[in-house]
Amino acid sequence: MATKVKKLRVKKHRVVLNRSAGGDTAITVFMVILGILMFLPMYITVITAFKPTAELSIVPPKFYVVRPTLKNFIDLFTNMNQTWVPVTRYIFNTVYISVASTFGALVLGSMTAYALSRIRMPGYKVINSMIKYSLMIGSTITGTYNFIIYCKIGLLNTYAISILPVWAGTLGLYLMKNFIDDNISDEMIEAARIDGAHEFTIYWKIAMPLVKPAWLTLIVTTFQAVWAAGASGYVWSENLKTFNSAIAAITGTSASAGGAMAAGALIMMSVPIVVFVVNQSKIVETMASSGMKD
Repeated sequence: MATKVKKLRVKKHRVVLNRSAGGDTAITVFMVILGILMFLPMYITVITAFKPTAELSIVPPKFYVVRPTLKNFIDLFTNMNQTWVPVTRYIFNTVYISVASTFGALVLGSMTAYALSRIRMPGYKVINSMIKYSLMIGSTITGTYNFIIYCKIGLLNTYAISILPVWAGTLGLYLMKNFIDDNISDEMIEAARIDGAHEFTIYWKIAMPLVKPAWLTLIVTTFQAVWAAGASGYVWSENLKTFNSAIAAITGTSASAGGAMAAGALIMMSVPIVVFVVNQSKIVETMASSGMKD
């Protein structure tokens, strides 16, 4: 008796996953629902930023704007201009801290990841284990010890207190090291060394181009995290505070300030969204074209 062979599904002349059409539909519906739930807070922030005061007090709130207005943005910057620190100072602090933190995390993370991945220094296995285990420790646990260290070395109430801890983050380092392990072979490194290339040359001209998806992802995640960070407990000088913390302090929690707060939140989240959208296409493109095949 002949055995019945299950026919593979073909789409655009390519074999696809051997899953039923009902399964594809269920997964699609499930992903659409998750996407809507994730997009909903962003949508509410956008419409709230353009709602007049009369519409903000409607209960239950409407999921659309009847009479859109820019008054919330005007009120936000009017309130900020009444403070003794100009609004441009808050914006400068946010941009400076975000760019400096991202740049340092990228440079130190990629160089350290290359050294741990391709330079067999004494104790590198112990260091790799410490990096992995450090990902399990939350910032709340180390808060007291960090405060004591910052006091001893004089970092409190400075720009450095917002930048240097980001440089010491291990998540980006762990990501870069794994990507280097998977995409750069020992044969290529040895060939470059035989040709007389120095370690920094190998790192900059060979390793970095091949792990472009990893460092683009590191840029996006680090910049988003630093940009969206609120007021730091280690900074109390108004000249050093960021735009995000200034918005929270100025708008307060009153119902009348809800529109201005939403306007500030919209401004704050628009920049990371642009950074992510611009780099997302590059990440997808380089993921498809980078890597090595022996």
